[in-house]
Amino acid sequence: MWVVLARRWQAWRYALTIVQPSTVVRWHRERFKRFWARRTRAGCGGRPKLGRELIGLIRKMSMANVTWGAPRIRNELAKLGIEIAVSTVARYMVRQRKPSSPSWRAFLDNHVKDLVAIDFFTVPTATFRVLFGFLVLAHDRRRVLHFNVTANPSAEWTARQVVQAFPEERAPRFLLRDRDQIYGARFRRVVEVLGVEQVVTAARSPWQNAHAERLIGPLRRECLDHLVVLGEVHLLRILAGYFDYYNRARCHLSLAGDAPEARLAQGPELGTVVELPEVGGLHHRYERAAA
Repeated sequence: MWVVLARRWQAWRYALTIVQPSTVVRWHRERFKRFWARRTRAGCGGRPKLGRELIGLIRKMSMANVTWGAPRIRNELAKLGIEIAVSTVARYMVRQRKPSSPSWRAFLDNHVKDLVAIDFFTVPTATFRVLFGFLVLAHDRRRVLHFNVTANPSAEWTARQVVQAFPEERAPRFLLRDRDQIYGARFRRVVEVLGVEQVVTAARSPWQNAHAERLIGPLRRECLDHLVVLGEVHLLRILAGYFDYYNRARCHLSLAGDAPEARLAQGPELGTVVELPEVGGLHHRYERAAA
């Protein structure tokens, strides 16, 4: 600027006593800001805005399913043919208060298709009794194969559940369990007859049966913590509804956003989005239906 000014104005040096170098720098910065402000006006760049209908759907999902996070809603939208980033979903969600060993990993990865896990969990009733739930989980698709409830668990009862879980010679190669005393001699004999090899976790190491433990966590947070169980029959009905939803509809991060029983993505051409209640309205499934 000073070179150009010197060529056209002989008395340019007098300006140096009026304008300081910091002033010239400030002028340049302000000019720079105005230049890029014009280049980046609304409508000239950035991500496209979401439509009101999609924003409303995200808010509706987050309000109807209080335990869902942004990844779960994003996966549900993907099943409806709506591709959107997790960060964008999080931006429009309705915020609500939420209730407050490498060798093992290698083993699970190498035998995931031939491995099932079993575990017990406890549920208090309205009359202050304690019921014991039992579940059998397939590792490959995180699918619940069998479940039952009893007030008096025993090795014989547990062995009978394993037999019922694998009819017609469809027993897995490996069965992962903890060191609970309920898996007594009767249980071990039945499992041996089925030709299943037992993989027993280390003492006080629930993380070695991580998939089963991971299932019991959402079962409590997404279902049992919101209900008062009246008895065995009531608990069986609750578990039947939740595990049916879990297998058919619930999206899993570990399955790349799919359900244990694969769900097909539905594009906008199949119709509008409809909301289907699951687990007595605690959760919802979203599908497209023709008008």
